[in-house]
Amino acid sequence: MDLIKAIEAEQIKDSIQEFSIGDTVKVHFTIVEGKTERIQVYEGIVIARNNSGASATFTVRKNSYGVGVERVFPLHSPRIAKIEVERRGRVRRAKLYYLRDRIGKAAKIRELIKKKNRA
Repeated sequence: MDLIKAIEAEQIKDSIQEFSIGDTVKVHFTIVEGKTERIQVYEGIVIARNNSGASATFTVRKNSYGVGVERVFPLHSPRIAKIEVERRGRVRRAKLYYLRDRIGKAAKIRELIKKKNRA
């Protein structure tokens, strides 16, 4: 059992930017087409996150020409070049599956605004 945990510990990335549910992110993902490799940017809202060590995943949803598209990314995949957080979302749920039924303005998520501490 310790051997499996040791192998998983080697595969876990340390340089992942912190993001949470409701954040709008840009995922720079390496696509292999034949012999060529290119980086494709996938931008959308994080609607779910499954944390379980090296097999952690997150689901990103975007609207593409009026059609909702979801993609599940492995968090520690070597194919992910980087993850940029475009804006922070203010949500009260752990999973935002209700966004699947919403269209247009109803699918918006409020932006999280940090308050300054005044002393």
